[in-house]
Amino acid sequence: MQVVVVASGEPVDTDAAWLDGADLVIAADGGAAWLERVGRHPDLLLGDLDSIDPTAIERLARDGTKVERHPADKDASDTELAIETARRAGADSIVLLGALGGLRLDHEVANLLLLADPVLAGLDVRATRGSTIARTVRGGRGTLALGGAVGDLVSLLPVGGDAAGVSTNGLRWPLDRETLAIGRSRGLSNVVDAAPASVSLESGVLLVIETAIHGVTSA
Repeated sequence: MQVVVVASGEPVDTDAAWLDGADLVIAADGGAAWLERVGRHPDLLLGDLDSIDPTAIERLARDGTKVERHPADKDASDTELAIETARRAGADSIVLLGALGGLRLDHEVANLLLLADPVLAGLDVRATRGSTIARTVRGGRGTLALGGAVGDLVSLLPVGGDAAGVSTNGLRWPLDRETLAIGRSRGLSNVVDAAPASVSLESGVLLVIETAIHGVTSA
């Protein structure tokens, strides 16, 4: 089951292609505005709804969108609530749009860190904007195949601590059971030399950010 979650950042027009074939589309608060602009109504609108016009909420409800209002004082962001709802609905694939862009750097960082939530281990969860896709790979959980073509960029950034035993295949600057230290930039801006490239690690969590030089990554 593929679920698309749309947050309140700034998706680009080409992101609308991810809506094709989605089994469920969830708007996290202001993400509903972008969905309306691209001609798609969410199946579910949730959040504290402080970033969407009340008339838009009424219009969506009339058109069949389920509305789930949460209090403003809560312990999770609207995006986190939407991802958790997708997981509980049985999603095995979650695509997060609108995680990036906008005026709130804190929200961008928080959205990327959501990808490393342990409860999402085993699911295909990615944040995407245009030619960029971000995912995570966890130690001991096999090899992550990358979707980039030759020449595309790949950054490997540790989350929550050092990532140990990192090995890559098909990248210009290979790693062979090496450690990427938290707070260091060694894993930044590698390049795909042979596709499909891949990455694995023995322990820790890596945020894997792929940037297509020509078009959109296929991962």
